[in-house]
Amino acid sequence: MHRKRQAIRDHSAEANLFARRASFAFIIVVMMLGVVLNNLYSLQVEQHDVYQTRSNGNRIKVLPVAPNRGLIYDRNGILLAENRPVFSLEITPEQTNDLDATLDGLIQLMGITPEERESFNSSLKGQRRFKPIALRTKLSEEDVALFSASKHLYPGVQIEARLARHYPYKEALTHVLGYVARINKKDLQKLVEAGQEDNYAATHDIGKLGVEKYHEELLHGSVGYQQVEVNNQGRIIRVLNVDPPVPGKDIVLNIDLSLQIATQQALEGQRGAVIVSDVKTGGVLALFSNPSYDPNLFVHGISRKNYSALLNSPDRPLINRATQGQYPPASTIKPHLGLIGLEEGIVTEEYTIKDNGRYQLPNVSHTWRDWRKWGHGDVDIAKAIEVSCDIYYYDLAYKLGIDKISEAMYEFGFGDFTGIDLYEESDANMPSRGWKRARFNQPWYIGDTIPVGIGQGFWSTTPIQLSQSVNTLVNRGERIIPQIIRGFMHEDSSVEIIPLKTLRPIEIKNQHNVDIVLNAMHDVVHGKEGGARHTFADAPYQSAGKTGTAQLFSVGQDEKYDAEKIDERLRDNAMYVGFAPFENPEISVTVVLENAGGGSKNAAPVAKKIMDFYFRDRVFDTEISKVDE
Repeated sequence: MHRKRQAIRDHSAEANLFARRASFAFIIVVMMLGVVLNNLYSLQVEQHDVYQTRSNGNRIKVLPVAPNRGLIYDRNGILLAENRPVFSLEITPEQTNDLDATLDGLIQLMGITPEERESFNSSLKGQRRFKPIALRTKLSEEDVALFSASKHLYPGVQIEARLARHYPYKEALTHVLGYVARINKKDLQKLVEAGQEDNYAATHDIGKLGVEKYHEELLHGSVGYQQVEVNNQGRIIRVLNVDPPVPGKDIVLNIDLSLQIATQQALEGQRGAVIVSDVKTGGVLALFSNPSYDPNLFVHGISRKNYSALLNSPDRPLINRATQGQYPPASTIKPHLGLIGLEEGIVTEEYTIKDNGRYQLPNVSHTWRDWRKWGHGDVDIAKAIEVSCDIYYYDLAYKLGIDKISEAMYEFGFGDFTGIDLYEESDANMPSRGWKRARFNQPWYIGDTIPVGIGQGFWSTTPIQLSQSVNTLVNRGERIIPQIIRGFMHEDSSVEIIPLKTLRPIEIKNQHNVDIVLNAMHDVVHGKEGGARHTFADAPYQSAGKTGTAQLFSVGQDEKYDAEKIDERLRDNAMYVGFAPFENPEISVTVVLENAGGGSKNAAPVAKKIMDFYFRDRVFDTEISKVDE
């Protein structure tokens, strides 16, 4: 058997094939190496800055730093709104493994209430998931210790220390200061629209009412930033750079705390409002609306139970009666109407009418009655103000007409916003032909004008409007906008006073007419028949004023008003406006008491207590006791 002959190998051909394959492979390797080198050059040289920034972004974070909110002082340097350190439990949703499980665990550990969880869930809907959200805003020392021991079990949950607003005098200043509370979706939307969102990047609270809201821009300050280095778990290793925030301005109010507390005490147990104003500057020295409430309830999130109690209370403590309460001005506006009658030449100083207790228009069967059944006899302008004669003012209103009354009273500030630095203000209503047509689609009748002459009918006013109108009267037509803020406090404790804010003055044709009216107001307090003469009999100062009793519903022609048979909420409002000293006025006092009865018996004594305190008992002790928490 023959073996198959094996072919002789061509070593030269194999060598050439290997050389070709090796060359091809070498070229591929070189090309790949070129690509790698090119990429390395691109990454290390051309795109160095880009990737350096990304690297730093993983290692370095820029965190916003909230500014300290400006403090609020009274005119004597007493602190009214301060910042206190508090600890809050906050969750960053993005950093939690299971948010619901985390919340369930904290409920067991910390006793988180269903209401707190509901509030958290509500806040979660309006926030970005990488931003921390407060679950409990005020931790006790026990809460802090309890969570610290179990912190490792709750990634994304941390305790944050911050400054929170505190109001040491609680109910006494609520309607002046207002309060701050957590920023909600509505607030955030307004900040976005105003281009202020970035300035509130680290801020939890914002002014909601009162001075806190009106002067939010001054009090808040400007956000700062700190550049920090973090590890792979997001924990801060060190601070690289700090751009400090600019704290809000410390503001000083015209409010005199001791006078404010005296006003609160004078109103104890009564629904109503009192305003004490500096006649010459328009500065609000005291403003109190009763009942009030503790603003600290809102700072850390008010419970549903507490808020429901405030919201549904028949006494409406959430309403600032001093600026939002709308009441018939009653006889408090008789001095103003008297001045208008004198200025228009409708009446003179000597002009008198015969008051027999009843007033009728020609060819009209309806009879308007005086508060004194048998009338006041012969009455001139001075006596009409002193004894508050209704008949005189029915007649004056009839002769003036609603057009002149409405136009002139609008000049005194009725039916318009005063411009006080509080957003919570009503413009009330100064009736006119146009108003009635727009409101009821009815013409104005002469019978509508008669009750306007005694501050009744369609006319309503706010206590702050009354206060401003009295100041305008005392200042002989000069109109000053009431101001709560007095100025700014600098680091050296000096105060930069804000200039007065004024409006175009009322043109007074004859200053003697103002003298007639002011002297008549003096007689209300010190005259033989004045309605407030008994109240101020022992006062160590000379003052002037005007009482008012505002009727809340009409009494029939032959019916007699009997307070005991009327629902308490329908009884007359008691009112008083006054100023002192008479010769050189310093302050004006406006008092409105809801359903209290006659102004001379009920409102005037409240004004007397406040004036007594101002001129005799006032203190300037900067250590006035704060209300305990």
